[in-house]
Amino acid sequence: CEESKGGQNVVLKYRFYIINEIMRLNEDPNVQGLALDLPESLCNSKVLNAVKPEKDVDGLSDVNLGRLVRGDAYDCLVPPTVCAVMELLEDLGETFCGKKVLLVGASGAVGAALQCMLQREGAMTLSCRWKAPELQTKLNHADVVIVGSTKPDDVPVSWIKPGTTIISCSHDLLSGEVIVQDDVSILQSNMVKNTERWIQSQQYRKWDLRCLKLQLLSPVPSDIEISRAQSPKAVDVLAKEIGLLTDEVEIYGQTKAKVRLSLLERLKDQPDGKYVLVAGITPTPLGEGKSTVTIGLVQALTAHLNINSFACLRQPSQGPTFGVKGGAAGGGYAQVIPMEEFNLHLTGDIHAITAANNLLAAAIDARILHENTQSDKALYNRLVPVVNGVRGFSAIQLARLRRLGISKTDPGSLTEEEIHKFARLDIDPSTITWQRVVDTNDRFLRKITVGQANTEKGFVRQAQFDIAVASEIMAILALTTSLQDMKERLGKMVVANDKKGEPVTAEDLGVTGALAVLMKDAIKPTLMQTLEGTPVFVHAGPFANIAHGNSSVLADKIALKLVGEKGFVVTEAGFGADIGMEKFFNIKCRASGLIPSVVVLVATVRALKMHGGGPNVTAGAPLKKEYTEENLQLVADGCCNLQKQIQITQLFGVPVVVALNVFKTDSPAEIDLVCKIAKQSGAFDAVPCDHWSAGGRGAVKLAQAVEKAANQKNSFKYLYSLELPIVEKIRIIAQKVYGAQDIELSPAAQSQVDRYTRQGFGNLPICMAKTHLSLSHQPERKGVPTGFILPISDVRASIGAGFIYPLVGTMSTMPGLPTRPCFYDIDLDPITEQVKGLF
Repeated sequence: CEESKGGQNVVLKYRFYIINEIMRLNEDPNVQGLALDLPESLCNSKVLNAVKPEKDVDGLSDVNLGRLVRGDAYDCLVPPTVCAVMELLEDLGETFCGKKVLLVGASGAVGAALQCMLQREGAMTLSCRWKAPELQTKLNHADVVIVGSTKPDDVPVSWIKPGTTIISCSHDLLSGEVIVQDDVSILQSNMVKNTERWIQSQQYRKWDLRCLKLQLLSPVPSDIEISRAQSPKAVDVLAKEIGLLTDEVEIYGQTKAKVRLSLLERLKDQPDGKYVLVAGITPTPLGEGKSTVTIGLVQALTAHLNINSFACLRQPSQGPTFGVKGGAAGGGYAQVIPMEEFNLHLTGDIHAITAANNLLAAAIDARILHENTQSDKALYNRLVPVVNGVRGFSAIQLARLRRLGISKTDPGSLTEEEIHKFARLDIDPSTITWQRVVDTNDRFLRKITVGQANTEKGFVRQAQFDIAVASEIMAILALTTSLQDMKERLGKMVVANDKKGEPVTAEDLGVTGALAVLMKDAIKPTLMQTLEGTPVFVHAGPFANIAHGNSSVLADKIALKLVGEKGFVVTEAGFGADIGMEKFFNIKCRASGLIPSVVVLVATVRALKMHGGGPNVTAGAPLKKEYTEENLQLVADGCCNLQKQIQITQLFGVPVVVALNVFKTDSPAEIDLVCKIAKQSGAFDAVPCDHWSAGGRGAVKLAQAVEKAANQKNSFKYLYSLELPIVEKIRIIAQKVYGAQDIELSPAAQSQVDRYTRQGFGNLPICMAKTHLSLSHQPERKGVPTGFILPISDVRASIGAGFIYPLVGTMSTMPGLPTRPCFYDIDLDPITEQVKGLF
């Protein structure tokens, strides 16, 4: 039957079904091994190789056989039939050295494994088909014959010379032979070995990292030229080097991969490494190189000091990339590569946030429209429709009923009053705080009007677009600790108030599950590498003013497990220490429960001169001579800002190391002066760094200082108690961190504080939205301003993310394009497909 066309089709269908079932079991984490008990006609190579090598207890896949041939005893399993043959021959007293062993009708995986094992014992092995013309001669000279399949009737037993040992692996009986069948005990032994191997694979693995060599050039080429000159490792190779399992990695191209959160469960008992935060002094508009220091530090730790380390960075918005700031992958010989992939779409996380954010925005306006144009009954019938003759609430609707105090589950049993309460959110349009977002600098979207089409029936309101990284969903992504936690946070997001002044959430709108679906891949950190081949996580990129400006908690947690107890995880906080670092401690560390070991405070001579009274620094304009010539007085006067930032760090009880990011125009005397003042002001150490031009080698002294500081006594503490009133928490930050004399709330801000307190949100931490260009609210005031009153113009809340954010003055959440944006220089070579002009 099997030889007929119909029979072949049946066999193919069975094989298709078997392969699908194998593939399903391959992905089942509860299955550690697969044994196939199938007719020979169904066991072709496709079926055998469908089993994952790590689950192949039969030992018949090509990968396992390759390991067997290579002699890799730990990684391979001997097929049970082969193992039984070898044990039987040993029991019969057979010695193999110099013996001629003939395998008849033993082809395929079993035959290959038998030959390998016999040759390893010193036997001379031959293989022959039953129909081969030379069969009689070979049988007559063999000392041992191993029969792998049924003997044809036309092959007489007399061809085998007397005294020959015959082992049969088939069900056919020959005179004087010994029958071998798959030994169940051996199969069980393979299963035990496989399970032990799996348990071992789940343990923490020592890194086996191959760092990349740098070819340093002088003068230093452009960032993209340096990035392109290096050949990055394949990301699956990097993942294996740092102890990630194959099923914990989702590959995106050659150089990027998502890492699954299941790793946290696997390594839950693994002690964390040291936790280092890179912050900075109050910067110039050019930035002072925190990202570059972060990359240089991990390159020094791992590539030059052989200490496991991980950098955890924020994903940059494409707005600044095409606007004025450029990329954020570091710079010079301290970069994340490929820098064009880092700075553009990466793995699509920001696009996922945009989609989720705008779905929620659409749901708000649509719900208001439908409530304004329908009766309670019509609205309820559409919200809870009859589907296939059955009417029922969805899970999220049942949850809303419970929050309303309605315990009914039958849609037909609700009273008119209950229907009204359930169906109507009664959103007050004037209180909507949820805006649409796009990841582009577009000043003309700062104020828009929606609902002008006739189909919207006159429901018109003013709204705006924010840049995508300003979305609360981005802040949630950065602070969440699990999928469940993210889903709960998404549901808690307050988008408006109802007409009674009560908060309306994403959960009330019924959109929480859909948002979680859109974000299910974005929650996984993206693995990349530095120029020297050390690992980097790129994950989340919340605004550093209206949000907390730090990369994700999840990336830090995973990295802390991977580096091991003696390793280092280095992450960066946006803007100066007064903003990014304060929020890192008071918001991010509260969410994660992690305790930082060291703060690296980045300073530049350029920025210190500005704080000492130097002329204005403007992006895109040449620096004045004060910044390119030695001026010790300006540096000394400007060190007041560095001293203040050191004091701010000491408020939290964490050791601080000052990293002076050296530029070629800095004089040795200026460098020595900064380091001297920093140490006198309480820094554990102060180290000049030239990683921009020398890579990790230029940050070795910084790495050594950080390693020593991490062993110092750590008395970490938060700045304020969450139990304090909102206004008091704002005042503590203003006075102790910024140096303000006091705060002043506008009537609108005070009204919001009262509302949030009444709604039960008073115990959340504070996320100040303030200019990063000064310790005060006035960007032009450099150094250490004193005696000022900090004005709080408004107070808003990100309830899902879990913080209250007061607005100090006017804060724009949508940047604009300058006269000459970066996009003038960005191009694509249509032949090589290489990106040009990114920096």
